[in-house]
Amino acid sequence: MKRKVLSEEELKELILPGEGQVLGIVVKMLGFDRVVVRCTDGKERFCRIRGKMKRRVWIREGDVVLVSPWEFQSDSKGDIEWRYTKNQADWLRKNHYLNM
Repeated sequence: MKRKVLSEEELKELILPGEGQVLGIVVKMLGFDRVVVRCTDGKERFCRIRGKMKRRVWIREGDVVLVSPWEFQSDSKGDIEWRYTKNQADWLRKNHYLNM
């Protein structure tokens, strides 16, 4: 499910994880648009930052992101779909979407 990537200022509502998507926290930056993400399902995945997103949004260690696992190698690889702001991450924790 592809979405047009908007800047964070343009987004008024919060994007919640859909079917086949999980939340995660960025653990380590690997370079070349690759990161290690610890997901809420207990797995660590090597994720890549989508092309449209890497031109508009900076991702750092400790950021909360939305991950879409790949159809093959779904336990070890995925794509980062969205980065949540600090206020959005606090809301996700408060409403028990993010239990880390």
